Amino acid sequence: MAISTVNPATGEEIKTFDALDEGEIDAKLQFAAETFREYRKTSFEERSRWLTRAAEILEDEAEELGRTMTLEMGKTLASAIGEANKCARGCRYYAENAEGMLADEQIEMEGAHTFVRYQPIGPVLAVMPWNFPFWQVFRFAAPALMAGNVGLLKHASNVPQCALAIEDIIRRAGFPEGAFQTLLISSSQVQAVIDDPRVRAATLTGSEPAGRQVASEAGGNIKKTVLELGGSDPFIVMPSADLEKAIGNAVTSRTLNNGQSCINAKRIIVHEEIADDFTRRYVEGMAALKVGDPMDENMDMGPLATPQILEDVTGQVKKSVEAGAKLLTGGDPADGPGNYYPPTVLTDIPKDSPAYHEEIFGPVASLFRVRDIDEAIDLANDSDFGLSSSAWTNDPGEQERFVNEIEAGMTYINRMTESTPEIPFGGIKNSGYGRELSHFGIHEFMNPKTVWVDESEAEASTAPAE
Repeated sequence: MAISTVNPATGEEIKTFDALDEGEIDAKLQFAAETFREYRKTSFEERSRWLTRAAEILEDEAEELGRTMTLEMGKTLASAIGEANKCARGCRYYAENAEGMLADEQIEMEGAHTFVRYQPIGPVLAVMPWNFPFWQVFRFAAPALMAGNVGLLKHASNVPQCALAIEDIIRRAGFPEGAFQTLLISSSQVQAVIDDPRVRAATLTGSEPAGRQVASEAGGNIKKTVLELGGSDPFIVMPSADLEKAIGNAVTSRTLNNGQSCINAKRIIVHEEIADDFTRRYVEGMAALKVGDPMDENMDMGPLATPQILEDVTGQVKKSVEAGAKLLTGGDPADGPGNYYPPTVLTDIPKDSPAYHEEIFGPVASLFRVRDIDEAIDLANDSDFGLSSSAWTNDPGEQERFVNEIEAGMTYINRMTESTPEIPFGGIKNSGYGRELSHFGIHEFMNPKTVWVDESEAEASTAPAE
């Protein structure tokens, strides 16, 4: 696969890169292993200072970095600038809190001093996606670097300039050479990196097939993985909800990042009592969005990231309509250059259609009507995915049922799902395992070493003679 920057708004190839050969990969892995032996000895104060500097660079250069993101994968420039600033926030969060998160945990035992000490495990391979090309990487890199691990980044092949920019930011921030390296390699070269004994673990954010492959290879080498895979998140609206707020958030959540986010609200589930009103206003909101040049501040959405994604989304919608789904708005890709696809709403969706059981990675909402909360929960759980969920109700009893009964790694009540440094992020079922962010994320790639210092003999030797 070519490693190149192709502008998704025009189809123009901007820059290409050669993939590393075996010798170059070996040199980078050896550099990571050698760097780790010394880097793990650095203090939290040093790492915090470097990571804080990385945050400053991200903020100072947010617009330039945002343009790189937009050029490579098509998100609106405003959202790309926001992503750079979000990365800065994540860096500061771990710079300020990692030492406390990784402090020794004391365990009371009679006659002994016992505790758990968290120690880094070594070079970690991060296989990252293109849809949030900076944030996905920094939400791994910030805790990993603060923990004393070193990182190896295999970024998506359509965002090589983002990958190199991230490595450059970390280097300029003061981290030692080798603490974080970008590997410009193809997907076919990942297996050999995972197999290498110098790499101690892997994390992947991406598709379910990619997750299965990485987990299988890592498992064969007895290496830990964290997987954040796809999602088909339910967005449930009950009669007691603030309808205007729910509709606005449903539009935003489904079209965030041009509809290319694992935590987009993909299945909109609405109680029949309010379904007609909700549907009318929701379709109006989706249809009113402006789609065009992502560098234009007046646009709400830009293009999909690649021609293949455009083809996939178009095919899924077409097959769903052929199976009996009703198209309420959108549904046809734009003519002309660029991977543009309009905000789309489907309803009356048959169970055997793609819109029911597949993740559609584009701005396509599947709209369902239910009789009661039982049917809403059953429908929400009728999926192989279990990443996140959003439920809108002001009834405390309904809130409690959604929290307890929705099968997902996350449930947000009266709020659309988001990824933020303070809150653990991850899913269940085919959406993966493990957690990123919060203190859960920083502990994923640590050795929680048990330490037992027996004090009984020392106490006996110092006891006064009778």
